[in-house]
Amino acid sequence: MTLSRREVIDLLATRGIEPRRSLGQNFVVDPNTVRRIVRLSGITPGESVVEIGPGLGSLTLALVEAGASVTAVEADPVLAEILAEVTEGMPVRIIVGDALSLEWAQELDPGTESLIANLPYNVATPLVAEVLDHVARIRKLVVMTQKEVGQRLVADPGSKAYGALSVKVASWARARLLGAVPPTVFHPRPRVESALVELVRHPRPAVPEDIDREAFFSFVRQGFGQRRKMLRRSLRGLVSEEDFTRAGVGPQQRPEELGLDQWLSLYRESLPGELP
Repeated sequence: MTLSRREVIDLLATRGIEPRRSLGQNFVVDPNTVRRIVRLSGITPGESVVEIGPGLGSLTLALVEAGASVTAVEADPVLAEILAEVTEGMPVRIIVGDALSLEWAQELDPGTESLIANLPYNVATPLVAEVLDHVARIRKLVVMTQKEVGQRLVADPGSKAYGALSVKVASWARARLLGAVPPTVFHPRPRVESALVELVRHPRPAVPEDIDREAFFSFVRQGFGQRRKMLRRSLRGLVSEEDFTRAGVGPQQRPEELGLDQWLSLYRESLPGELP
């Protein structure tokens, strides 16, 4: 019970819809792929999930097939109308709007703890960051993203993909790559490969409550702003030589060399006045 390539193409053609790359509209047209996503997500019958960017409903149908009830958030009102027809009579509630401005506390069904989505490429990074930062009730995310974004989400210190986003993810969740997704499973085919990523929220955030998290993540972004330069250059005016020494971080190190604990130590030492 999901959509084939021919069914997706026919649905688009009958409505005169041309997928818009500007909105990241690449529709999954391979039933095996959406069933694989659902299987790897571990969704069980009776579970409530939220789906972002459902499009025509390929993944939505696979979630329902697995016994889940779905809150689907779709920004395109025309696609939302088609989705309503495709899922008529099923446990699917459709919200027409931008997920980045969603009132999560009001819109999520009680008991919803999982977000499963083929995320539009243009919103993947800010959407994941928004959920991790502000939607604590979402305990698990299984998302399909552009391969490059997926690599950044799961990257470890010292790797080429490691950056400020990787530090943020590590502070909130355990991240792992579930697998690669080829362009051939989409219509239209994107120019890049995709990746399936799982994020499971830590029981407790790795950044302590006595730390201003927004200020800390801003500090990390500043450090990665010039990733090829030594930290003494990228954090000039924020961190003194003495701060580096007390934190046990070399000023000649580069940002991608520091793990979360080192970033926390360096941030604490850079704070003026009494340390928290």
